[in-house]
Amino acid sequence: MTDLRDVIIIGSGPAGYTAAIYLGRAGYRPLVIAGALTPGGQLVNTTEVENFPGFPDGILGPDLMDAMQRQAEKFGAELVWDDVVSVDLSGDEKIVTCDQGDVFRARAVVITTGSQVRKLGVPGEEEFSGRGVSYCATCDGFFFRGKPIVVVGGGDSAFEEANFLTRFGSSVTLIHRRSEFRASKIMVERAQANDKIQFMLDSVVERVNGSSDNGAESVVVRNVRTGETSEIPANGIFVAIGHTPATAFLGSAVELDEDGYIIVDGASTRTSTPGVFAAGDVVDRQYRQAISAAGMGCRAALDAQEYLTKRS
Repeated sequence: MTDLRDVIIIGSGPAGYTAAIYLGRAGYRPLVIAGALTPGGQLVNTTEVENFPGFPDGILGPDLMDAMQRQAEKFGAELVWDDVVSVDLSGDEKIVTCDQGDVFRARAVVITTGSQVRKLGVPGEEEFSGRGVSYCATCDGFFFRGKPIVVVGGGDSAFEEANFLTRFGSSVTLIHRRSEFRASKIMVERAQANDKIQFMLDSVVERVNGSSDNGAESVVVRNVRTGETSEIPANGIFVAIGHTPATAFLGSAVELDEDGYIIVDGASTRTSTPGVFAAGDVVDRQYRQAISAAGMGCRAALDAQEYLTKRS
């Protein structure tokens, strides 16, 4: 078990690295447990990021995360490439246990472990991820201007993405495995009134087809009632079947909502446990953008700093 630290940041990505930058500049020398397999969060699997302020020509997702990491280290953050498997956050000293056996202690903890998109699990999905297959319409819709687009899902997120993507695509086909939608009535009515949106109900995507030169080109769709399959053109395939927040390791250490997202106090980043703060996609089910996660990471750092100052 290591010496008692001021603050530990569990997770990386825009929220974690931003929190580390702010806490490092304040002199707290935070420990960032960044993850063993995917440090940097979802952006490390993203190609060009065009909507992060300060980069008018865009920047590759891995390059943006590398720059944030180096900036955090410049101000004194220490990084550990491991995953947290359990925590004890109940006392004044927070205890964090990692997969490789290291145990760390701190006065405060900031959780920025993010969430993972739910995937279709069909052939071609991984192959064409970032080359046609996307999980964020706001991030990637622009790349499919004038091209046929498919959205997979039946909830509010899928309908929001379908409506948004009509600004770019030559057509938008929403594919849903049931005959009824989980989305709110107003979202369904809005989509039904949009001439650019078609629906394929009782249907599932079986395969994503494409080529090494052109990326994704079509999807094979199976009707779950009849068993019939068809192939429809699609250069953009947007998967909107939900996210899973990375909170399993927390157990009951902080209050979670029914879907596993961390509950915070109003506009703050304070969790139900004193001295524990949370930021980014592990809290935010609505926006899920790099810039909003970074902003929340800043707020978490300031909340943690206020907590530590009051206890010093």
